[in-house]
Amino acid sequence: MNGRLLSGSGDALPSVGLWVIPDEFRPCCRTADSSNGQLQLGRNEYRRTVSSAVTSGPDANWMPAAEALRQSQAELAVALEDLRQANQILAGNVAATTAERDRLWDTSPDLLLILGHDGNIQAVNPAWTALLGWTPQELLGTKLDLLVHPDDAAALEPLLQDANGDSVIMENRYRHEDGSYCWFQWAIVLADHVIYATGRNITADKRARAALQNAEDQLRQSQKVEAIGQLTGGVAHDFNNLLTVIRGSVDLLRRPDVSEERRLRYIDAIADTADRATKLTGQLLAFARRQSLKPEVFDTGESVSAISDMVRTLIGARIKVAVRLAEEPCHVDADRSQFDTAIVNMAVNARDAMNGEGELTITVGATSLMPAIRTHPAVTGDFVAVALTDTGSGIPADKIDQIFEPFFTTKGIGEGTGLGLSQVFGFAKQSGGDIFVESREGKGSTFTLYLPKVIAENHRTATDAADDGLSTGEGACILVVEDNPDVGMFATQALSELGYQTMLAMDGPKALAELASGADRFDVVFSDVMMPGMSGIELGQEIGRLYPQVPVILTSGYSEVLAQSGTHGFELLHKPYSIDELSRAIRKVVQRR
Repeated sequence: MNGRLLSGSGDALPSVGLWVIPDEFRPCCRTADSSNGQLQLGRNEYRRTVSSAVTSGPDANWMPAAEALRQSQAELAVALEDLRQANQILAGNVAATTAERDRLWDTSPDLLLILGHDGNIQAVNPAWTALLGWTPQELLGTKLDLLVHPDDAAALEPLLQDANGDSVIMENRYRHEDGSYCWFQWAIVLADHVIYATGRNITADKRARAALQNAEDQLRQSQKVEAIGQLTGGVAHDFNNLLTVIRGSVDLLRRPDVSEERRLRYIDAIADTADRATKLTGQLLAFARRQSLKPEVFDTGESVSAISDMVRTLIGARIKVAVRLAEEPCHVDADRSQFDTAIVNMAVNARDAMNGEGELTITVGATSLMPAIRTHPAVTGDFVAVALTDTGSGIPADKIDQIFEPFFTTKGIGEGTGLGLSQVFGFAKQSGGDIFVESREGKGSTFTLYLPKVIAENHRTATDAADDGLSTGEGACILVVEDNPDVGMFATQALSELGYQTMLAMDGPKALAELASGADRFDVVFSDVMMPGMSGIELGQEIGRLYPQVPVILTSGYSEVLAQSGTHGFELLHKPYSIDELSRAIRKVVQRR
């Protein structure tokens, strides 16, 4: 081994003085030929630093240390320049990105907010000044909830506490620097224990929606006024027809040459016309939910069975009607005529929903629960449920809450005024029950009328009423209380014709004064309900307290008090009443004494 150092190509390297091999270069050496003692470097084993090989012995040749150092420094300088250029490029990219972010932050029309988890504001963009008048300097470090409307603050705190990285959407109001409030819709997200939020000003949208809602309400009101106009026009037409018959009959009765047969015919015509007018006003009061009901105990199954033939005729032959009645009687204490009207109205509504073809099932049964209806909770107790199920088009979910509103209808002009279901709702409420609707669009609807169930033995039924014979007064004295002189005069004259003694008082205080001077003189007090000052109900209650032995009969054509609270236990005679009805009412209360 001669100790020569060969290059990667096999050429001997020059030997000039002392060669130094740093320790970090030694692993690069390897023995090429053990027979001749030569060491050779692989040409690819040391590139960007010093290419060298080492051997030991006194004849070894070494690369000068200065040359190796210069080459290392040159290559290091190239690497540093590459690194510097890379840093410049990176810094430029960061600056550009930061500038873009700053431009977006500064020019965004929406509120941008960075909020600490403690609720303190860490950063806001200039939009806060443009939209709310607050400068960033005024807001930094302050509590966000100081700007939130008091009514919205309660919902903000748990929302911020529950933020978990998912985007949350909320709406609330923020205080302007001038004291007013603006609506904002926020997108909120939590990252690195910091809350980031973007708020869009929706005040104009809120106002637009409110204006639209107001316009819809005004349109609905105008439609109601239009429906009222149609209704009043029809009522006026019907009443004019009735008045024509009455006025004509009266004129004919005044002629001196009227025969007895014709006179009776004209009188019957007037009486029949008055009955039709009475039914018409009763329907109007039912639609207005202000009718004075005539409650009686009756079997709902029997009533439904009785009117089923009329329902079939009314809704047409192409609709199959099935009636399913309970095995046991289901008695209620309600106005039977209004009950029948409610069934007919629901049947007509079902007919229209089925376009005149389909199936209608009427079911009557008892139940121990009236379900939660609208805002009212469920009620346990004994109820009678009358359900009408159709196979019609169903009711859209957004319309169910409106179907019982007076004058609300989905029918075309002239096809309905929207009063039928309103009558059903009013009757159910006044009778202590309610009506429940189940419907799926395209699958039909079920209307269930709930009424309190009663035991027939504990109530007088319609068949228990007094006989139809006309009674005579036989000297009994009646105190008539009526503020209308014409009606008061008619009542006293009618009672006198029946043999009663009468005394007329024009209001409640005068009636009490007459009773105070001698209550034993009067067998019955017959009073109007609607009077100025003391009402008939208040008068009756005062008489019951002071003179419990004197019975009271009330009469009214309309009374909101009666419609809402009932008769308060007093006998009620509806206006207009006939002499026969007045006579039976008086005899009924006299017999109870």
